[in-house]
Amino acid sequence: MFITIISFVFLLSILVFVHEFGHFWMAKKFDLKPEEFGFGLPPRAFGVYRDKNGKWKKVKGNKSVKDADDTIYSVNWVPLGGFVKLGEDDEAGGNPNHFNSKPIWQRAMILLAGVSMNVVLAAILISFGFMVGLPQGIEGVSSHAKISNRQIQIVAVVKETPAKDADIRMGDMIVSVDTQKINVSEEFQNYIKEKDGQELSLIIRRGNVEIEKKIVPEIMEETGLPGIGIGMADIGLVKYPVHLAIWYGIKTTIIFILAILFAFYEMIKGLIMGAGVGADISGPVGIAVLTGQFARMGFVYFLQFTAILSMNLAIINALPFPALDGGRILFLIIEKFKGGPVKKEVEAMVHYIGFVLLMILVVFVTFKDIARYGDKFVSLWHAFLSLF
Repeated sequence: MFITIISFVFLLSILVFVHEFGHFWMAKKFDLKPEEFGFGLPPRAFGVYRDKNGKWKKVKGNKSVKDADDTIYSVNWVPLGGFVKLGEDDEAGGNPNHFNSKPIWQRAMILLAGVSMNVVLAAILISFGFMVGLPQGIEGVSSHAKISNRQIQIVAVVKETPAKDADIRMGDMIVSVDTQKINVSEEFQNYIKEKDGQELSLIIRRGNVEIEKKIVPEIMEETGLPGIGIGMADIGLVKYPVHLAIWYGIKTTIIFILAILFAFYEMIKGLIMGAGVGADISGPVGIAVLTGQFARMGFVYFLQFTAILSMNLAIINALPFPALDGGRILFLIIEKFKGGPVKKEVEAMVHYIGFVLLMILVVFVTFKDIARYGDKFVSLWHAFLSLF
């Protein structure tokens, strides 16, 4: 469980820090001087800054800094992501170093930069993954790719079949059947066809654990042939030359984003229609458990999972919902058409309500996570407490 905690903290820190760096970088591009850019969350451990004479100085703790001429770069005690402080609100817009002094389009670009950096991070991670070998389905893969570590993954389990009765699950890997190593789905199908009514010894891998399943093929109604009731995909580590790895990294990122957008559309439609939150939705506990599982599977699997989460974070933050970057951009659009900003108190209240609703959703999904990962949550909680 220590691996789960460490990998989850590391992953979360990277995703949030990159997001905040996007805001910071774009703010600097528009000649803003953010008050502080920090790694981790306050309280501050230490920081450095330039004074009005151009000399670098160090500050310890949360001591107030009066002579800073530029951004304070800080390291903070809570190792979760980072933050950027763009300056206090300047309602008059007279201070060029304040966020509100900038044109609407520049403020929108600063807000969008965090989302954009998460997308860029995902593309970089996937591109690098293709340079070293990334797990994916190998059907239709370019002839320029090198494929290694071929495996058969179970991608579907049909109800009321031998596979379902044997508790074979989607995501399991087929290792062998009757002691014969098989890594091509067609070979597995051909073997099963000859074993109608005969008990087979099937070894599957679930996570890092190999499990033996005794299973008897039977005639499948759909095909009229012996089978066990599973859908399979041939997967492997796919590696490309550098220039193609970058191209396929960008292409894969775009495809993933479109898929995530469609999934969000279906989820929101389900909520509107009263279907509730889907069982596949995970909160902090579920993400922590999955992070630990992918970390144990190996570097490239963790890399891929990080990229997928980075894209999810980007899309969630881009939604026009109060308290999110997309919600703040929505207020900028209103300001553009209204000819002036919405009252500060009104916007603050809307964002506060949005934040409360988001927290209620997080708590609700977390309870679902605990119900789903009960034993793992207890182990995770004890491991966390033992750190103190």
